[in-house]
Amino acid sequence: MHKVVIRTTWILISIAAILSAGLAMAQDQAEDPTEGPVGIAPADSAEAALEKFGDALSKDQIRLVRQALKGTGVIWIGDDRHMTFSELASYCAPVLWFSPDEPLLDKKKGRDIRVPTSFPFQETPDAPVGYYRVRTLLVRAEADGPAIVKADEHRRDTTIDLEQVSGIDLDYFFYYPWEKGFGAHEHDVESAQFKLVVIRNRNLGGQGYSIVVQRVIGKAHGILWYDNTLQIDEGAVFPMHILVEEGKHASCTDKNGDGYYSPGYDVNKRVNDAWGVRDIMSSGSLYTGGFMAWMAKVRPPAYRVFPPLPEDSALRAEFSVDGVYAPDNAIYEVRPFPRSNEIVDDPHLVPFIADKGSEDWPEEVENSDLRKLGRWMDEESFIKSLSISFRYDGDAGISFVFPLLIVKNVADPIGGGWFVNRIYFKDEGLRDFAWNILYTTSASRWIDGYFAAGWEWDSDGSGTEARFMTETGIKLRFNIGHSAVSFLSKLTDFWGLRMGIKAYEFAPFTEIGYVIEVGAGTF
Repeated sequence: MHKVVIRTTWILISIAAILSAGLAMAQDQAEDPTEGPVGIAPADSAEAALEKFGDALSKDQIRLVRQALKGTGVIWIGDDRHMTFSELASYCAPVLWFSPDEPLLDKKKGRDIRVPTSFPFQETPDAPVGYYRVRTLLVRAEADGPAIVKADEHRRDTTIDLEQVSGIDLDYFFYYPWEKGFGAHEHDVESAQFKLVVIRNRNLGGQGYSIVVQRVIGKAHGILWYDNTLQIDEGAVFPMHILVEEGKHASCTDKNGDGYYSPGYDVNKRVNDAWGVRDIMSSGSLYTGGFMAWMAKVRPPAYRVFPPLPEDSALRAEFSVDGVYAPDNAIYEVRPFPRSNEIVDDPHLVPFIADKGSEDWPEEVENSDLRKLGRWMDEESFIKSLSISFRYDGDAGISFVFPLLIVKNVADPIGGGWFVNRIYFKDEGLRDFAWNILYTTSASRWIDGYFAAGWEWDSDGSGTEARFMTETGIKLRFNIGHSAVSFLSKLTDFWGLRMGIKAYEFAPFTEIGYVIEVGAGTF
């Protein structure tokens, strides 16, 4: 029955944004419900919601509503309004899929796999181990009680009241004793982030609650631009599969669970910059250009490690044989992510826990309106998008690059590149000024082409002349995270060199010359 409900009740999600914002549409839509399975509402409810609230919804929210009618992303449906942290983590946890040549497997496969493992200061079970963190609870503005109804200092039995919560940020962490390849080190903590929407089914004439996955992010090497981000759509299969990079253990989403990484499909946000899964990194070679198919190895089913899905999870059926869940694969245990003060044996391990965000989780954030919900659903914090460089094009100066919309980056929807603003000051006393729009194919590859066009205001002290200018060339980026100046990565992930050719006017070009910029920043 659960499986049927999951496949047929996605209309519940059709007004997820509206429900999650706490709008009281229940009476309006439930007075004359259409007959059908529990949780199903009139099919036109989504269209009615869009018509009524469309102006307040973001494009991603509208996309989620439309997509709801097709049925995707539900990982739990039930009547109980209370759920513990450990239960939530078990229902949502992903499948981990290793390369058959992963060094830590020690040639083991199937039920014999014991990675990822527990932190060395904890008890090690005879099974793999994963960790969870409930980072954020988005509390409904009209909540009539606390979001957390029971607190547990160990954060296993801490209990959420789903009636009061509209969204959840749920993170998973996986510990590996060491990694292999370029910049190899002892201790390796990798992660995947899940953004969940909580639906109150009664607002659609149904019963109980639904938890829906809206987005999954596989983290890669600690750089935001490398994130493997999957906006959930109708092709997604759950439990979500995470491809684990050989030797380096970066996480990459595998939308349909086929064991292959397909850019644009398994990752559908910032595809040009997404890291993917590069199993060749364990050889010691460094590849920071775009992903190529030959970088990832084929993953046989025997190298999957399954999550501890609860007995009543409808997701177990597809992976069960004669009623036994994942009989040929290892199943990992989930534990709450520890605090750094729990470490007693190895001080070198402290940074790998302390730098993973606030240890006083979860943070409770009030969901005051639809727009705030939209910002939470769409949030991507790229605070390191500002670039600053020394510039020389015959005159010395300083150049700044920043997002096209000042606080938001703008991507090319066809080619996947980025449009940004660039301004520079140069000449005596920095009296000359220029503004142009610059386009580059990515924000993280080690070498990229770029093109810029705009205006330059040239002052000679007695007057100012405005001239149209164009510039094209290449940008070289260097990840400083594993260099002697790695401390600078707190300010920016990359330092770089831009070399180009600049010209004034157009058809014909005039005053053609060379340009060089050296400095810090993504762009």
